[in-house]
Amino acid sequence: MTDTSAAVDASRILVVDDNVTNIQLIDATLRSAGFDHIVSVTKPLELTQHFGQHAYDLVLLDINMPLMDGFAVLSLMQQMLDKAQFPPVIMLTAQADETSRIKALENGASDYITKPFNRTELLKRVRIHLENWHLRQRLQQENQTLEAKVRERTEALETAQLEMIYRLGRAAEYRDNETGNHVRRVSLFAQAIAEQLGMDQAYCDLIRIASPMHDVGKIGVSDTILLKPGKLNDDEYARMQSHVEIGGEILSNGQSELLKMAREIALTHHEKYDGKGYPHGLKGEDIPLSGRIVAIADVYDALTSARPYKEAWPSDKAVALIEREKGAHFDPQLVDAFLAVLPRIRSISAELQD
Repeated sequence: MTDTSAAVDASRILVVDDNVTNIQLIDATLRSAGFDHIVSVTKPLELTQHFGQHAYDLVLLDINMPLMDGFAVLSLMQQMLDKAQFPPVIMLTAQADETSRIKALENGASDYITKPFNRTELLKRVRIHLENWHLRQRLQQENQTLEAKVRERTEALETAQLEMIYRLGRAAEYRDNETGNHVRRVSLFAQAIAEQLGMDQAYCDLIRIASPMHDVGKIGVSDTILLKPGKLNDDEYARMQSHVEIGGEILSNGQSELLKMAREIALTHHEKYDGKGYPHGLKGEDIPLSGRIVAIADVYDALTSARPYKEAWPSDKAVALIEREKGAHFDPQLVDAFLAVLPRIRSISAELQD
């Protein structure tokens, strides 16, 4: 016996008819064919309780019933059951007119058999509808399993991708300083600011994933400059600034939204709101939002982290500088968003200490 045949034989069948004699005849006919799980209802108003407590694989439904006819029962089923739960319905009725048949089929019935019914015909149609129902249920379950596997593999791929991004960002930071969690903190700061700003979830997730690559261009800068303990001279500072364009080149020609935003951030997170930043002296909202957000996140973390040339600043001192640079270095609206999520940012810093 196949799985489908076994499921058909074990099907729960609901018979709805106000005539007890009809109920008994239908019940006997079904049981003679091996169907043992049959529930009969003579009062349609009781169906709310039945549908609320049990699931059925097939419904045999009369049309002419007092208080609540078969069309009303179909309407009730559509209200109580979603599409995946809606079982096949065979209208089993004495009404043989074409209008009733069409109305029944248009309102959700799967089939229409007139009384008095032929036993062989009834059982054949019952079995066909039950086989189709169980095959659909099985297919739905297999699709759900497949979708779960796809989601699992997609999540694994995204996790691996994110890990590679963090490691690429860390490769640059490793040569610059010892703040191993810098790229992680900046990414979470940027996400928090974007969320406070009211950006949609897709954007907030994207900036979190893209921002760790903001300084990837440092890979192309000499160690003598990156690790110099003192102040850089003008020539050294110019070569240090070149890391944004190196990063833009490394991340150029990307087809994904992730790489496009990562390049955008790498190129613009050292621009300043007043136009005095680098490399292109962009001003105000000419600077992409992602670059303006990461500018604040990066500066705050750089100030509060120890570097070869300086001690870590206390958080309050770093916040005071950011407030002073409101409208100059930083977008005023983003400074307000930063201040609004400052407790969350401090919590991230504490959790991801170096």
